[in-house]
Amino acid sequence: MTSGVERIKQGSLDCWSLRFNNSKLLIAQQGAQILGYGHEGGRPIIWLSEEARLEPGNSVRGGVPVCWPWFGDLQRNPQSIQAMHQQPQQASAHGLVRSIDWSLAGIEQHEQAACISFSYNTLEQPLAHWPHAAELRLSVRLGERLSISLACRNLGEQPLSFSQALHTYFAVSDIHTVGVEGLEGCDYIETLDNWQTLTQSGTLHFSGETDRIYLHPPAKLQICDPGWQRTINLLNRGSQSAVVWNPWIDKARRLSQFNDAAWQRMLCIEHANVLEDMVTLAPASEHQLHLDIWVDK
Repeated sequence: MTSGVERIKQGSLDCWSLRFNNSKLLIAQQGAQILGYGHEGGRPIIWLSEEARLEPGNSVRGGVPVCWPWFGDLQRNPQSIQAMHQQPQQASAHGLVRSIDWSLAGIEQHEQAACISFSYNTLEQPLAHWPHAAELRLSVRLGERLSISLACRNLGEQPLSFSQALHTYFAVSDIHTVGVEGLEGCDYIETLDNWQTLTQSGTLHFSGETDRIYLHPPAKLQICDPGWQRTINLLNRGSQSAVVWNPWIDKARRLSQFNDAAWQRMLCIEHANVLEDMVTLAPASEHQLHLDIWVDK
């Protein structure tokens, strides 16, 4: 078994390259954002836009952005999360930690895996208009499978409320032919149709813009991709919601850092805690969101 961790530059961003046997991963220190994951000589598993701008202070399209301390539009979040921010009407989408540098917390290399972790402490690096005390830690373990853990600890003296997501972009051969298994019978919020609650029937397939919040999905989901003859397995702990998103044709044309045709080659499944599944931490307590990713041929 061979493993390695190397500091490199990607665009203008400081990044780290991890290797374990034939697996490889790229992660940026900005946002502790995974930018790529796959196997040597194989198709990518994590998708990164070919138009992504790898620049300091710029949110990067693709990979695995960390959404925290809220997901999506802050004003769509529960009132307790909105109240944590001093200017909710001016808050950017998907929180505050995607476009700022985290601190390197640790590197390990051994026979079973290559590991790296980053931390962000809001007492040491205060977030704009969010005056609360918390520590985030993003840990990545690259072994026979990819393991990602996002931990949040409340360092303050009052309860801490937040929503969150590992906003994972997956590479697929053709969105028209892939299916997501494991969501059968799950209730979901159809955000494109008056936010009504519906129930998933059978395997999820795609024929248009999709933006759904699945409520209390099972621990394991699968992306079945017949074009690339593979199944991407997703196993989570600490997530009570799953957001499934593809912009399709019209919205893709309006997105930044996104090729007009790129919607055909990607699918987001975001393991999350959103809306009423938000997290509220007592002082000195911690929550962990954990995701394992691996591929079956």
